[in-house]
Amino acid sequence: MTPSLEIRHHEADLDETDRMDGPDLESDRLHEECGVFGVFSHPDAAALTALGLHALQHRGQEAAGIVSFDGQRFHSERRLGLVGDNFSKREVIERLPGQSAIGHTRYSTTGGTILRNVQPLFAELETGGFAVCHNGNLTNGLTLRRRLIADGAIYQATSDTEVILHLVARSRRNRFTDRFIDALGQIEGGYAFVGMTNKKMIGARDPLGIRPLVIGELDGKFILTSESVALDIIGARFVREVENGEVVVIDDKGLESIKPFPSRRKRPCIFEYVYFARPDSIVDGKNVYGLRKQIGAILAQESGVPADVIVPVPDSGVPAAIGYAQAAGIPYELGIIRNHYVGRTFIQPTQSVRDQGVRMKHSANRAVVEGKRIVLVDDSIVRGTTSRKIVQMMRDAGAREVHFRIASPPIKFPDYYGIDMPDQEKLLAAHMSIPQMKDYLGVDSLAFISIDGLYRALGEPGRNAAQPQFTDHYFTGDYPTTITDLVGEAAKQLSLLAEAS
Repeated sequence: MTPSLEIRHHEADLDETDRMDGPDLESDRLHEECGVFGVFSHPDAAALTALGLHALQHRGQEAAGIVSFDGQRFHSERRLGLVGDNFSKREVIERLPGQSAIGHTRYSTTGGTILRNVQPLFAELETGGFAVCHNGNLTNGLTLRRRLIADGAIYQATSDTEVILHLVARSRRNRFTDRFIDALGQIEGGYAFVGMTNKKMIGARDPLGIRPLVIGELDGKFILTSESVALDIIGARFVREVENGEVVVIDDKGLESIKPFPSRRKRPCIFEYVYFARPDSIVDGKNVYGLRKQIGAILAQESGVPADVIVPVPDSGVPAAIGYAQAAGIPYELGIIRNHYVGRTFIQPTQSVRDQGVRMKHSANRAVVEGKRIVLVDDSIVRGTTSRKIVQMMRDAGAREVHFRIASPPIKFPDYYGIDMPDQEKLLAAHMSIPQMKDYLGVDSLAFISIDGLYRALGEPGRNAAQPQFTDHYFTGDYPTTITDLVGEAAKQLSLLAEAS
């Protein structure tokens, strides 16, 4: 047994009940899951991890954390807020000594935005210290949590990531790697894990490859991270993607690949290509920026309309709008200017001011849109409230016609694999037809790219309904895994209704 390891926490001077104040100006957007990063046996481990998390900031802006290991002790810094606000000072990095580190930038999908849920999480196990962070969502996490608590487990957080700590701790396997694999065999959902012990770093990707994880190399040392852009920022070399269902173990001997589960067809999340991944990332060998331009081009082919100017909804609609404009032969212009300096904590004291929130984030470029027939291009419509305000802003700026084109099919179903998405009743496309959405948004025409068109943009001949190439349930309702927690909750509610009657 490895001697017990000491962990020293240096956490922000915030009460655990403190949350990020102020209304979220992006509440009508899909939110970007989380980002993970880990580097093994490099003298600048913590600094590299902080830089990597900077590159992954788009995947989560609520909190960030780093755990390092110096050969004797683990050290932890976990903070609410942005990476740059918390990990840019030298004294913070100096409190994270050691040659191995893992980090996480978070947008919560399970568990609230409180300090004890900020990752990486750490626990002292029989085999020694274990730190872990996670991108995605466990669809049986609640079920496992209830079972573990009933068996006497003591939870410190409400994040589903803590489940993996308890499962590893309770495994009766001898080697740590076997314990970790034993734990993976009990979970469901979409996930990418990066963990660290006193001797190794370990990574795992779910059997369908829903959530991304890649391997990099810098100065002969291995790195695990969510996207290739985190490798670019530190000058690391992209090695390959972690395969779906693969476990990778990195130690002083190098990198070992283990495939402990039956092989399954890969079905990565299609929204990584449409929205989540940074445009300069390489996903599954494909440049995301180029794919988004191609999505826009096919959107123009499918639903072109006479217009004077193509206007992107910044920033997510920009690549698709460029592709649309090029395919349609219509000028591309910045008809909406985004203010990048409006933070989530901006104080909006009255309802009348809150109603103007979209104008603080975006403003019309009247010189571009006045008197023009414009095509607005965006990546998706979720609730539709922000889209409606942007359309009205174009009308107020003098647009003669406003046509809306969306670079994804209508979102009709909720997600359970790590995307923070509203319940189904709050999804505009779940309860309105396209003509009804057109009237609600106040546009002259509305069109979405078809599901087959989206697949063609990604290099497929179309969607294979019998064996879909991507995870696309938000459009189709075709969930790729059993959602145990949802089934359990439905059964529980039926039982309560039966008892009440």
